[in-house]
Amino acid sequence: MLYKKLFILSVIFLSLAGKSSADEILDLYKHLHSNPELSWQEFKTSNLLADKMEDLGFTVTRNFAKTGVVSIYKNGKGPVLMIRADMDALPVEEKTNLEYSSKIKMLNNDKTEVSVMHACGHDIHMAVAVGAAKELINLKSKWSGTLMVIFQPAEEVGQGSARMLEEGLFNKFPRPDFNLALHVGSFPAGKVTYTKGYAMANVDMADITIFGVGGHGAYPHRTKDPIVLASKIILSLQTIVSREIDPLNPAVVTVGSIHGGSKHNIIPDEVKLQLTMRSYTDEVRGEIISKIKRIIEGEAISLGIPENKMPTLKLRDQYTPALYNTPDFVDQVVGYIEKSIGKENIFESSAVMGGEDFGRYGRVEPKIPTFLFWLGASEIEIWEKSIRGEIDLPGIHSPFFAPDPVPTLSTGIKVMTAAAIGVFNDNK
Repeated sequence: MLYKKLFILSVIFLSLAGKSSADEILDLYKHLHSNPELSWQEFKTSNLLADKMEDLGFTVTRNFAKTGVVSIYKNGKGPVLMIRADMDALPVEEKTNLEYSSKIKMLNNDKTEVSVMHACGHDIHMAVAVGAAKELINLKSKWSGTLMVIFQPAEEVGQGSARMLEEGLFNKFPRPDFNLALHVGSFPAGKVTYTKGYAMANVDMADITIFGVGGHGAYPHRTKDPIVLASKIILSLQTIVSREIDPLNPAVVTVGSIHGGSKHNIIPDEVKLQLTMRSYTDEVRGEIISKIKRIIEGEAISLGIPENKMPTLKLRDQYTPALYNTPDFVDQVVGYIEKSIGKENIFESSAVMGGEDFGRYGRVEPKIPTFLFWLGASEIEIWEKSIRGEIDLPGIHSPFFAPDPVPTLSTGIKVMTAAAIGVFNDNK
C-alpha cells in the first residue's frame, strides 16, 4: 500500500514535471548523439555528464578509471543503489540522415581516422540516467538511501567495468547493495523486456597462429602447408559445440577471420585465425578453451608439424563475463516496472549471446543483486512494417539504427525512477 501511494505520487510528479524538463533531456540526448566518442576517449562526454550531475547536487568524481564519472547522492539511511550508464560509441559511419546525426571522426587505437556513431544506444542510456537522477532528486522526500550513478567508459571493448573495479569503485565509494542498468533494443518504444538468470554471454576473443613450412605451390610435398592445416582446424572447431558440449548448455565458436598467403603459387609459412567464443557458465567457457587447444595441437601433429612449430592460441586479456540477472531481484524490480507502465508493456525474453560488461559488477564477492533490462527504442510504425516483412528493422551496431527518442526516453526515465524508488523503500 505504501509503495502504491508513492508510485501514484511519482506518476503525478512525472506528468507535471513540465515540458522544459523533457525538452532538456531530449536536447541532451541529441547533443550526445551528435558528439560521440570512442572507447577510452569519452572526455567531452564525461565532463558534460559530470556537470549535469553536479548541477543536481551529486558529489561527483571525474576522470575515474580514465574517463569514468562516479556520482553519489546520500539521502538518509537506506540501501545503496547503483545505476550504470555506458558512454562510448562505435567506429561506424552514421547513415540515418537525422538532423542531429553524427559527423564526428576520430583516431582509433591504431591512429586510423574513423567515423564515429552512437549505434548501440549509449546516448539513450546516458540521457535516461541523467533524467532518472533528476526525477529522484525531485522526489527525494519519497525515498531514503544512497543513489550512486556511474557513467562508465569502454563498454564496447568489454573493459570499462574491469578498470573501474580495479581502481577501487567499490572501495573508494559506497559499495552497492543493488545494481541496475538498461539497454536499448529493436522493439517498440514504450515496452520493456527482461531475462532472469543468465541474460548475456561470456565473450572471449582469441587469435590462433598456425605455423608451417612454406614453399613453391608446384612442390607441395616439400612443404607443411599451413592453409590446409588451418582448414582442418576450422572444420574440427565446429565439433566442439555440436559434439562435445552438453546441448543444454548454449555455446558458440565462430571463426571470423582467416589470413594467410600472398600469391597464387606460394605456400606460406603461417596462417592467422581470429575467433570469438560465447558461453554462459564459467565451466563451459573453460571447456571450450581447453578443447580449442587440444584440437589445434592434434591437427598439427596429424599433419606432421614439428614440435617447435605448434600452433599458438592467444586469448584477449580481458574477456567479458556473462551477465547474470539475479532472479529474486528481477522479480522485485519487474513488479515496480509493471506498476509504472502496466503489465501489458513488459515481457520476459530469451537470453542472448551478445556481451555486456555490466555483469562484472555483480560478480564481486559477496555477490551483489544485479539486473539489466531491455528498453524498446523502435518507432512503432517501423516495427510493425518489419513484422509484416515490408522492411528490415535496423538493429544495434547498424549505421541506420535510430531510436524513437521521445517515447524511448520517457519510458526509460519512468521505469528507472519507479524501480529505484521501489528498491529504496522495500529494502530498508
